[in-house]
Order: sequence, then structure tokens, then C-alpha cells
Amino acid sequence: MSELRCYGCGAIIQSDDPKKPGYLPKKALENRSEDEILCQRCFKLQHYHTKMEARLTRDDFLRIISKIGEEDCLVVYLVDLFDFEGSRIPGLMRHIGYNDVFVLANKRDLLPSSLKDHRIMMWVRRQLKQDGIKPVDVVVTSGKKSYNFDEIFEKIEEYRKGRDVYVVGMTNVGKSTFINSLLKHYTDIDSGITTSEFPGTTLDLIKIPFDEHSSLYDTPGIINEHQMTSRVDEKDLKIIMPQGEVRPVTFQLNDQQAIYMDGLARMDYVKGNKGSFICYFSKRLKLHRTKLENADGLYNRHKTFTLSCDDIQDIKDMKTYSFTFDGTKKDLVISGLGFISVKAKGQVIVHVPEGIDVVLREPLV
Repeated sequence: MSELRCYGCGAIIQSDDPKKPGYLPKKALENRSEDEILCQRCFKLQHYHTKMEARLTRDDFLRIISKIGEEDCLVVYLVDLFDFEGSRIPGLMRHIGYNDVFVLANKRDLLPSSLKDHRIMMWVRRQLKQDGIKPVDVVVTSGKKSYNFDEIFEKIEEYRKGRDVYVVGMTNVGKSTFINSLLKHYTDIDSGITTSEFPGTTLDLIKIPFDEHSSLYDTPGIINEHQMTSRVDEKDLKIIMPQGEVRPVTFQLNDQQAIYMDGLARMDYVKGNKGSFICYFSKRLKLHRTKLENADGLYNRHKTFTLSCDDIQDIKDMKTYSFTFDGTKKDLVISGLGFISVKAKGQVIVHVPEGIDVVLREPLV
């Protein structure tokens, strides 16, 4: 029998090991055409919203993505505008063999509508320059809203020059949603690839023919273990991941005040002049301001937060990061959770679970 692949995640269909990618019982294979095959994992994701574990290691990812470096192709690189730092692929150009890169700045719908696309695009270009990436173009988009898709499709045709196209990005950056939107708008293909909020949905290359001579490939994403989304319970992903435009919440803080981001993180304004702290997080994430002298007790005594990490029993179990602000506006980013636009002159300490990235960057908004 020829090699069969799941049209949802790209895994090779097999009936030997339920714990490995592509598992489908032999009985389920009966009376199915090759273009209708969906592995058991994808079937449960699509119909029952149930996640089944499938082991895809970092080595597996590197093995798959290294194929790109062997091809002459166009690479479409998706980045997440809401969590840009968490969606960066370290050493991307080295992995893809210095092929042409067309960047899609995705999830525009999560940022304030008042923010101009041109400003976003220029900001993205400056961030990419730090990674040694000089793209052929950058387009601001929203896969969920099919925003700027006509422009994207035209530019893909222009830049690929008849070559194959590989779509790359970290998990949850929106690759599968983007590809399904392209399929819906520009092809006659009815079945789409599997999408969900669970990290690591795509497990292998998924090939979608452009024409007789070239194809579009979806690649698996790397799960970034330094994002908050990799640390919370599955049921809480939709709480910390915004589902629509993020509404900023502004706090004017004096020193010795703190802000809790539910039970997941805390920012302490230790000392300094009165400052402005504009928070950009999912509206379902609870933000709470308190005096610093009461902050530890609030976490340890009340336990009123809807989210927590299993290995965090006490605020003192969290790792701390210290930052000094000189009055220049900066974004304080908690990877996989959100960011705070800070305009203050003083010292800030951030508490997060061990391993979660916290960084400063040029302000986006």
C-alpha cells in the first residue's frame, strides 16, 4: 500500500502504535479514499475538541525543516504580533538555507485598531533586522479575518517565481488558520488542515498542490517552552490567549505598588516617580493592583486566581527579573501572556514561573 498521510496534521498514517503520530485503527481505514483520511488525533481535535498526545521532538522538527535548506523555494515566515518575541525562530536563516523570506505579521486583529499598519510594518522590520533577516517583503495580516489576503496571494505569486512555498512559524502563530483561509479563498479544496489552540497541532510537512509543478507546504511549529502558553493547563489556554482586539488597561502607579496578572505573574514597581503602566492582556485575564506590602499575602493567602502553574505553590517559587527604566517608553513583555507599556523612571521587578521569558523592547503601540 502506498504511503498515506493525514490531511489534518501531515503525519504518516499507521495502525501499530496509538501513541505515535498518524495513528488510525485498521478498521477505520476501510472504505475511505486517500484524500479523506484523518488520523485519530486530528479527528478528536476537530469533532470533540479533545487533545491526544503525539510525540514530536525538537530533533524531529529540525529534521523536517532542514529539508527547506535543500530546496530553492520561497519561505513564508509567520510571526505573532501579540507575542512577537515568543514567535521568533532562533537561527531561522541558518535552517532554511538563506532562501527568500516573505514575512506575514499575523494576528493584527488583536492589536488596537487605531494603530496604523505602516507603523506596525516598520516596527516588525526593525525587530527582524536584529535577527539578521532581510525579508523580500512584510505584510500585516490576520488569518482569522483574512485581512490583506488578496495582497498576500498576489505577492506570493510574485516572489515564488514558480517555486514551491514553505510556511514556517512557531506553534500557535496561526500557520494552519492562514493556510486554510488561502484554501477557502483561492482553491476548490474542501477539507482543511487541523487547527486548534493546542500547541503542536501540525506534526509533519503537509503538501498542498499549487499547480502541476509546485506546491505549498505547511511545516510543524516549534513549541516554545519559554512561553506562558506552554505552562498552563489546556483548559486555560483560551483564557490567556486573546480572542479579539485587546483593550488596554491603564494604571498610574506610585512606587511600592504591584499588579498581579491573575496567578501567573506579578509586576512590582519597587521605587521611582509616579509612572504610567498600560497593560495589554487577554480581557479574560484578571488584573489586580495592590500595595507591595500586601502583595505576597494576597497570592499565598487567598488563592483566588483562576490560573496557576502546578509547580508554583508560593510567590517565592517564582523567578524574578529586575529592570530599570529611565523615563523612556518601553514594552515589558511576558512571553505567551502579554505586555505592559511602561513610561516611568524607576525600578521594576517581575515575578514569573521559572523558564518564562521576560524582556524589554521598543514599544509597539
